[in-house]
Amino acid sequence: MHQSQLESLTVQIFSISRCDRWQACERLQTLSIPCHCTADGHLAVEINSPLAIIQLKSVIQQLTASRSELVDWLETCWKIDSCWEID
Repeated sequence: MHQSQLESLTVQIFSISRCDRWQACERLQTLSIPCHCTADGHLAVEINSPLAIIQLKSVIQQLTASRSELVDWLETCWKIDSCWEID
């Protein structure tokens, strides 16, 4: 699907604490992803590209995953990256 064919979708994030929602909102805005925290404390995010979905997942994962989960994820990335190295 081409980016021009993807319609904008607004999703609300409930799975993180209010404090983390503000942090997520600031990070997403830095990534040029439109979002805001609603009056009831939810995070509303406008998704308009596949990249925005991946970035949203990454931001939420960084705020909600345990330290051990993040370490495991990073080690997996290193293993995948080393598979692409050319000797």
